Amino acid sequence: MIETVWLDNPPVNAVNSGIIETLWNAFENLDGGVNAVVLRGKGERAFSAGADITGFVGGAAEGDRPAGIQPVADLIESAPVPVVAAIHGYCLGGGLEIALACDFRVATRDAQLGFPEVNLGLLPGGGGTQRAPRLISRGRAAWLIMSGERIPAETAESWGLVEFVVDDLEAGIARYVEPLDRQSPHAIRQIKSLLRDTRDDRHDEREVQAFAACLNSEDGQEGVAAFLEKRQANWTGR
Repeated sequence: MIETVWLDNPPVNAVNSGIIETLWNAFENLDGGVNAVVLRGKGERAFSAGADITGFVGGAAEGDRPAGIQPVADLIESAPVPVVAAIHGYCLGGGLEIALACDFRVATRDAQLGFPEVNLGLLPGGGGTQRAPRLISRGRAAWLIMSGERIPAETAESWGLVEFVVDDLEAGIARYVEPLDRQSPHAIRQIKSLLRDTRDDRHDEREVQAFAACLNSEDGQEGVAAFLEKRQANWTGR
């Protein structure tokens, strides 16, 4: 099952406490049957044009949850299943920081990405200065953050900030996200955990452990049997 989580704050889905709460609720309460999550922006204009400066910056936490974009971006990044940002229109500032916390990004050709915080005498404070250099070159990340300029989706793709540029977002989700829903849920979760744990440091032993966990799982046994018997695998997620 693919779950869609909507950023919904018209007209451009500025990240406010409501969107932050939506993300916390969605990722703290993921159903066990969810195999992938798609983050999308409501409306025609934007995935998210950034933080709501008037109502969000310096805002209080919701209950026991920490305030701000960085903690919820960390929560998205730590999700046990793949999370995909499906981007159209503006994807700026805090909106881009949320997108960077995802495993990969699909964007329409009209999308524009950037960090405009420097234009206000600020800097990205939701993980942007940490995640962007890990996806694109340090120099390009520095220029994007220091200039405050926007780049089009095709430039973002060539830099590695966006993985796939599409003409239609629904078709893009069908092409790049739906295949994840057909794979072994156990294997996908092992892969997600392995990639996260070894993002900054190579760890061959961790890979061997993950491979063994898959090989000895019900899904691993079923996948091998289905291949040998030339039939479709019936995954259990275990």
